Amino acid sequence: MNPKQLLDEAVATLEAGGVESARTDAEILLSHVTGVPRALVALTARPSPEQLSVYRKMIVARATRVPLQHLTGSAGFRHVDLEVGPGVFVPRPETEVLAGWAVDAARAVDGAPVVVDLCTGSGAIALSIVHEVPSASVHAVELDDVALGWAARNLAGTGVDLRLGDAAEAFPELEGTVDVVVSNPPYIPLEAWESVAPEVRDHDPALALWSGEDGLDAIRALEQTAWRLLKPGGVVGFEHADAQGDGAQAGGAPGVFSGSGRPWRDVRDNVDLAGRPRFVTARKP
Repeated sequence: MNPKQLLDEAVATLEAGGVESARTDAEILLSHVTGVPRALVALTARPSPEQLSVYRKMIVARATRVPLQHLTGSAGFRHVDLEVGPGVFVPRPETEVLAGWAVDAARAVDGAPVVVDLCTGSGAIALSIVHEVPSASVHAVELDDVALGWAARNLAGTGVDLRLGDAAEAFPELEGTVDVVVSNPPYIPLEAWESVAPEVRDHDPALALWSGEDGLDAIRALEQTAWRLLKPGGVVGFEHADAQGDGAQAGGAPGVFSGSGRPWRDVRDNVDLAGRPRFVTARKP
């Protein structure tokens, strides 16, 4: 069987399993197994019998909707690569825009910025900030101990202050001193369970997904924590579902801040690369 036939076989299996990115995933997995660059696998990949066996097992696993990143053991995020696997939320491309906002906000601070990443998961945002803003003092917290283990591996040697704990109570010693608070909190409503992709619903940790009946419980707690941590003039940015944007009932995610009773300024919803409402930013006066 030549490489093209092998890929066609894999694509058929993945499509039968409902994988939308079947061709891409088949090529990425073949590249992962053989070490041949993805651009060349259809022409030059010649897996050994052992590699062929591993590849076909991976294709079957992917067809059952095991996340691609769990099979390769890594996920690219902005300019860094992260170790990921069972027990940690796989970072999504749309979150890279929020991380970019946090990087820009940190760079805008005179001197060494103090940044807090709440609900850090794999450490993706914290790692991006310390990688792109080396002068930053970065602090990160994660509630789930399994996810914390992945974050610890990804953040090892970076100087990031990583802790296990509840974001609502995190970093009391930093109160009123933080320049940037950033978070990708859980925000999926419990009622949306059946509409969530199997890769997410069945493999990402529940703590990273569900957040009450309307999906905004964690964001309400985040609003209080951000107010506690930020210095005057400090900024906060957090991700939300596209359905929780400005047009949502009762103001959605932006309304949590604008309707909190605290005098947040510049409360603004921001879009992702697909033009969908994706993250809210605000400033403490």
